[in-house]
Amino acid sequence: MPEHSISSSLDRIPKSGIRKLFDLAQSMEGIISLGIGEPDFDTPPHIVEASIKALKEGKTYYSPNSGLLELRQAISEKMKKQNFIDVSENEIMITVGGGQALALAIQSSIKTGDGVIVPSPAFVAYVPTVILSGGNPIEVECKEDENFILNPDLLEEKITEKTELLILNSPSNPTGAVMKKRDLEKISDIIMEYNLKVISDEVYESLIYDGKKHVSLASLNGMENNVITVNSFSKTYSMTGWRVGYLSSKDESLFDRMLKLHMYGPVCNNTFAQFGALEALKGSQDFVNHMRDEFEDRRNLLMKRIEEMKGVSAIKPEGAFYLFMNISQTKMKSEEFSEKLLNEEKVVSVPGAAFGPYSDEFVRLAYPLKKEKINEACDRIERFLSKN
Repeated sequence: MPEHSISSSLDRIPKSGIRKLFDLAQSMEGIISLGIGEPDFDTPPHIVEASIKALKEGKTYYSPNSGLLELRQAISEKMKKQNFIDVSENEIMITVGGGQALALAIQSSIKTGDGVIVPSPAFVAYVPTVILSGGNPIEVECKEDENFILNPDLLEEKITEKTELLILNSPSNPTGAVMKKRDLEKISDIIMEYNLKVISDEVYESLIYDGKKHVSLASLNGMENNVITVNSFSKTYSMTGWRVGYLSSKDESLFDRMLKLHMYGPVCNNTFAQFGALEALKGSQDFVNHMRDEFEDRRNLLMKRIEEMKGVSAIKPEGAFYLFMNISQTKMKSEEFSEKLLNEEKVVSVPGAAFGPYSDEFVRLAYPLKKEKINEACDRIERFLSKN
């Protein structure tokens, strides 16, 4: 096994496929972006005020490495009540967004050459982070006709004696797929049989539609010691720029490893942002419910418009704010489709190829924008399809 270094691994990974078209679009006028996934709502005022108050009170010093005690206690309470995961404040770490939580979890869990199973289509950071961490990413296709849900038989086929870790993401970026309890139970049986570690990325947990509820993998019987739960305030409270995420793990030695890595990186998260996050948990949750309802309406509009189009199709996403549109009838691959759509109609989409080797007949459309913009974007996509 060749020696691993981050520097040499950087040569093996491309820049984010999400950013490529987004950057290209920056120089163009009249763009409608269905590209970058972040809520278009301002952070609720009571959260902003709590952070300003902390600043004015001089709360500008380092917090403990693992984060403010009050915030970790509030997260512990939230996880017990909402997620049915029994973790204490000492099993929770505040991170620089969900992205750092993910990186800490991967880097601390695997050794050079270990296999990491990544259901695909996958969020763009998973495979590069595994490679940078010295791991061997093994992508398992999640098929459209199975609603992009990981098939337990396909998962088991990919497991070898070198497999150490599985990454799960529900609700999913890029497909909007939501794993139900029965899906997770089938997967959990395999996890227990092979004693795998699992990272459960749950950053979109509050954005599930049609009255359905989120199920956390670590809440299932026997799973609590195998799972690192990764979460964030970014999507639930529209706090993407605040960079406040968190992780939890009941595996004491693994938690200590993650904390050590965090200490020699950011040291701690920024203190006044943590006071904003504390208020997010303690204050009114009306905003969360309002935003979910708004995104559900937008999803329904986008689905309706796509169903009326010729040459494309989509299955209804159950969560997050993405729709994975099938473009196979156009006979274009995803990068060609996205580039032509941008150049001809000034609509930004993300090529499916950015999300793994099984997704080149799809593009991801993100719908955190007002309904009139969604309608206008759909008018342009229809016009594009009629010409191509």
